[in-house]
Amino acid sequence: MNPIHPPHRDDTGFKSFPSRLWNIGRSTLTLNGDTRLMGIVNVTPDSFSDGGDFLDPDRAVQHGLQLVSEGAEFLDIGGESTRPGAEPVGVDEELKRVIPVIQGLREKTHCLISIDTTKSQVAREALSAGADIVNDISGLTFDPQMIEVCAESNCGVIAMHIKGTPQTMQDDPVYDDVVTDVKQFLASRLSAFTSAGIAEERVMLDPGIGFGKTATHNLELMQNLTSIRALGRPLLVGHSRKRFLKQILGREVEERTAGTVGVSIALRMLGADLLRVHDVRAVKDALTACETLMQWETG
Repeated sequence: MNPIHPPHRDDTGFKSFPSRLWNIGRSTLTLNGDTRLMGIVNVTPDSFSDGGDFLDPDRAVQHGLQLVSEGAEFLDIGGESTRPGAEPVGVDEELKRVIPVIQGLREKTHCLISIDTTKSQVAREALSAGADIVNDISGLTFDPQMIEVCAESNCGVIAMHIKGTPQTMQDDPVYDDVVTDVKQFLASRLSAFTSAGIAEERVMLDPGIGFGKTATHNLELMQNLTSIRALGRPLLVGHSRKRFLKQILGREVEERTAGTVGVSIALRMLGADLLRVHDVRAVKDALTACETLMQWETG
């Protein structure tokens, strides 16, 4: 069956957002809230959703390639779980998990690869192995050498907000105003990056859904993406299968795909530039179907 494509229209049907350039070494992307997808490859035994599924490097590589075939333009490779209460992993173990996967993917795909780590040594070796982006849940704060590693490289940087650490972040998080507080933190990180020699054009920001936030905090942040995007940088949102969906839907983690898809469509309308998701095919299909309908003209 041949797919249906809408007639060309300049107006996509979605609200337009100011374009942002994101420089990632070999690539310069123009992002304007049209929402691209980052597939998750957790090379861990204890991630909250798929822990242990892809601990074998060959299986992790095949999973990454499958996500690319389903529509992921980015792959995020992580060797340490950052779920609430997760135990830290040593540098050697994290390297053992992620480097073979990055090398295997780099040999087989031109997809942009990010290393999900807070450790400067892991970031350095991952970049040498073929990664393009450092994705740090601490906003490059947990390891004082991380900002130097990123400054010396031409990699892309994803800087996230977190309150506390994975071990403490869900211990009754409190904010004066979650949107203002997160925005101020991300603005301060941008300033620190430029002072260290990391150009703003290399940085994407992430409000840190689920990282030291209640369900209400998460919803407020997602509803106010435009305010955070006013910092001038594109935004990543990582909402896939997360705990706030249980509080909305009453579903356990293995039953949250539909909720993830629904939030993904809303985030497209709210201006998210990149979504970090497990279920790439489902999210891609939903976004394509929604956009086709909104572009369609009859007669």
